[in-house]
Amino acid sequence: MNKKIKTDAVDHLFEAVLRLENKEECYSFFEDLCTVNELLSLSQRFEVAAMLRDHKTYLDIAEKTGASTATISRVNRSLNYGNDGYELVFSRLNKEA
Repeated sequence: MNKKIKTDAVDHLFEAVLRLENKEECYSFFEDLCTVNELLSLSQRFEVAAMLRDHKTYLDIAEKTGASTATISRVNRSLNYGNDGYELVFSRLNKEA
């Protein structure tokens, strides 16, 4: 875990997110919390991660998501050398499917 982001404020935010019960509540909360561009950037990174896990090429990912190669590279680095947060969520999503 990155100790730079481990703060009381981030803990408070995560506690709030964990209280959300459905997609509609997520939309309401995140639309209030984030700008449209911030939310679209977060969702783009998540889509990039999913496509990288599916072994799509950078070119395919850039064309489908509009992400820059720099963004794709950063997400790829997180997938390979991060804290396994993406993998945790993807494995849980796959169990529900």
